[in-house]
Amino acid sequence: MTYYKTAEDVLFQWVTRICSGNADDIAELYHESAVLIPTFSPHTVTSPAGVRDYFGQLATREGLGVRLHNKALRKQSLTEKLHTLSGICSFEFEVDQVLLSFPSRFTFVIDLSLERPILHHHSSQVPRNLS
Repeated sequence: MTYYKTAEDVLFQWVTRICSGNADDIAELYHESAVLIPTFSPHTVTSPAGVRDYFGQLATREGLGVRLHNKALRKQSLTEKLHTLSGICSFEFEVDQVLLSFPSRFTFVIDLSLERPILHHHSSQVPRNLS
């Protein structure tokens, strides 16, 4: 069993697993009752199979990667084991053989007392300025 020491450890493991492209490895970070509001789907995901399917579909993208914008990372500690992390990351993958970047906002709710610590994950693309 793997338990993480910090919420940041969970986030860094999530980034590593996204970049590896293995949907099962990514899904193992999400609690059985986790809620995922994903970046590239209009549908909320509420089951382990749904989490795995979403990341499996994302992993089919050539050149898939994610990069954290570390200066934007914010942590709120609710208890010793329960934390929220929010910030900005950029997903990268090829579209029509061109590598594109999709800056995105995220919030994670993480419970370090759990082997599968992600309880809630909301991510959305950063909107373009209207001006």
